[in-house]
Amino acid sequence: MGRISKILVEPPGPKAREIMKGDDRYVATSTKTSPVAISHAKGGQVTDVDGNTFLDFASGVAVMNVGYSDPRIIKAVQDQAEKLFHFAGTDFYYDAQVNLAKKLDEVTPGDHEKKVFFSNSGTESVEAAMKLARWYSRRKQLIAFLGCFHGRTMGSLSMTSSKPVQRRRHFPTVPGVQHVPFANCYRCPYKHERASCGTHCAKVIEEVYFQTVLPPEEVAAMFIEPIQGEGGYIVPPPDFVREIAKICKAHGILLVDDEVQAGMGRTGKMWAIEHYGVVPDILCTSKSLGSGVPIGATVFPRQMDFEPGAHSNTFGGNLLACASSLATFDILESDGLVENAARMGDHLNKRLRELMEDHEIIGDVRGIGLMQATELVKDRRTKEYAVKERDRMIEMCFKRGLILLPAGRSTIRYIPPLTVDEMFIDEAIDILDSAFKELEK
Repeated sequence: MGRISKILVEPPGPKAREIMKGDDRYVATSTKTSPVAISHAKGGQVTDVDGNTFLDFASGVAVMNVGYSDPRIIKAVQDQAEKLFHFAGTDFYYDAQVNLAKKLDEVTPGDHEKKVFFSNSGTESVEAAMKLARWYSRRKQLIAFLGCFHGRTMGSLSMTSSKPVQRRRHFPTVPGVQHVPFANCYRCPYKHERASCGTHCAKVIEEVYFQTVLPPEEVAAMFIEPIQGEGGYIVPPPDFVREIAKICKAHGILLVDDEVQAGMGRTGKMWAIEHYGVVPDILCTSKSLGSGVPIGATVFPRQMDFEPGAHSNTFGGNLLACASSLATFDILESDGLVENAARMGDHLNKRLRELMEDHEIIGDVRGIGLMQATELVKDRRTKEYAVKERDRMIEMCFKRGLILLPAGRSTIRYIPPLTVDEMFIDEAIDILDSAFKELEK
C-alpha cells in the first residue's frame, strides 16, 4: 500500500502563505499552531490549498470524531436546511431538538430522567452548568482543578487554569472558584509515589481545604475533566475520580463532568467518565457532538431544571446542528466507531511506547482510546520540560505530512478521527520516528 500523506510543495506553500498573510491582517490573533491552510478533507485526510495531503491527528481539535465529509452528515444537514435553518431557537418547539435531547438522555451515564440545555460551544455548556449548579443548590462556591481547561468566556475562564496566557490581563474573573491539585501521577504535586499515595490528592480536599478555606456546605459543584485536555492529556487513576465522586456525594456537592474534548466515543467509551464507573450529576459536551456544526449541550437531572427565563440563548439547539448531531450518533453506533477507538487506541499506545524505547526525549506515554499523548522532556530523571523541542517536533511532522497539536507545556497529543485503521496509525508513527531522529541530531 502507498502512503496516505503526500507533500508536493514544502508547506506552507505559496497559496497557503497568501492566506496566512490575509489572516494576519484581518483576523483576530488566536491560537494557530500549524501553518496549514485547508482546502478540503475526507475521512482522516486533509488537503491544503497547495495540494499537499496530510494525515490528520488533530480532528479539528477533537471535533471530527466521525471523520470529514461523511455523506450521511452532509445529507442530514441538507435535508434540515431545506426545511428550516432557524426560528427563534429557544422560544418555540422543534422535533430535532426533542429527538437530540432524548438521545442524550439515553446515552449519558445514569438511568435517571434527564433534561438538556442546548448552546453553541463547549465554554457555553460549562457556563450553563455553572449557573445551573448555583441556581439549583443555592450555594455560591465552585471547585476546579489546577491544569484544567473549561473554556475562555469569563465564567468558564474563572475555572480554567492550564496556561497563564489564558487568564493574563482578564482579571477580575468570576469570584467563588477554588483550584485544587489534579492527580498528575507523572508529576505528582505532592511528590508522592503512586503505589503508596492512597489518593492523597483527592482526600486533601476534605482533610485540608474543607477544614481551612472552603466550607463544604457553601460549595455548589466540583468540575472535573475525566482526562485533562489542554493541561497535557493527564489521565488520573480511577480511584482518584471515584474518591472525588464520594467526597461530592458526602457533602451534597454536584459533580460536573466536562466531556467537551474526551466525550463522544474518543476514549473507547461514549463518555470518558465511564472508565471510572462514576455517574456525574451534570455532563457538558460539545466539539464532536455536531461534527463541525457548532453545538453544545448541558445534561442534568430533570428535577434540577431552571425556571423560565433563568437561562436562555438565541442559537442554542440550532436545527442544522441538531440534525448533524443525530446523524453523528447514528454513525458512531452503526459503524462501531466507539469500539474502533478502543482497538486503535491500544495499537496507537503500543506504537508510541515503542517510540519511547528508541527516543530518550519521550518521558511519558499516556492516554485512553484515541486520546493519547507523549510528554517530551530534556532528561527522564529530572523531567525538565522540552518545550522548544516539542514545538520543533510538531513543525517537522507537519512538513512531513502529519498534523499534530500541542497540549500542556511540552506534550504532543494524538487525536485522529475514530475511523482510523492500523495502516493510518503506522504511517503516522513512521513520520514521528523520522522527525525524532532528526531532532536528536
